[in-house]
Amino acid sequence: MVTKLYLIPNTLTDDAKADCIAASVAQAIKHIRVFFVEEPKAARALLKKLNSDFPLSECKYLDLNEHTSLKQVQEALAEAGSGGDMAIISEAGYPCVADPGAELVLLAHQRGIEVVPLIGASSIILALASSGLGGQNFAFNGYLPKDKDERIKRIKLLEKRSLEERQTQIVMETPYRNQHLLEDLLKLCNPKTLLCVASDITGPSQMIKTATIAQWQKLGLPLEKKPTLFLF
Repeated sequence: MVTKLYLIPNTLTDDAKADCIAASVAQAIKHIRVFFVEEPKAARALLKKLNSDFPLSECKYLDLNEHTSLKQVQEALAEAGSGGDMAIISEAGYPCVADPGAELVLLAHQRGIEVVPLIGASSIILALASSGLGGQNFAFNGYLPKDKDERIKRIKLLEKRSLEERQTQIVMETPYRNQHLLEDLLKLCNPKTLLCVASDITGPSQMIKTATIAQWQKLGLPLEKKPTLFLF
């Protein structure tokens, strides 16, 4: 019987209910006891949401985050692979998409482990679909450079690419720097460029708004310190 590695989507906000995730997820993972997790507390909380009787104390939680080396991933997979099916849980959203997990999934493919993606939300896709910007050609660029000069160059390059290739550019920032990134975009981009700000997606303070740079400049909107994506 082929061992399987399940990709379990987490909710995008801490206060989201389990019904944000497809009902089939709970059924699919009820037999799994080995979880690769970005953050154990978030993983346990999700499993409890999906099934209040899930045997959390019987589960093994293996670290899989930005500090996990390839060697550690290899060792963890070798250890977990002898115990049947396993799964990845991110702190929020979908594993391997702007979150850890890709190295583990690639190793699974190389070792003949079947990878099973389960249905759930990705903030990147939800933001793109809600933005009104082009969804046929887009690029997720992650975090912009911290160095000011490199950051300026990157923003100008991405805006140029969006115009020349009609490609929607998607970037993110740590919540406490949301306002700084918005100010950079408003200062550097063409007044006619469309910008979508998608904040706290699926959360109680969700805000998804698309307007031109010129319109955003007039709004002077302060951004909360919530997970936010910027699309232009």
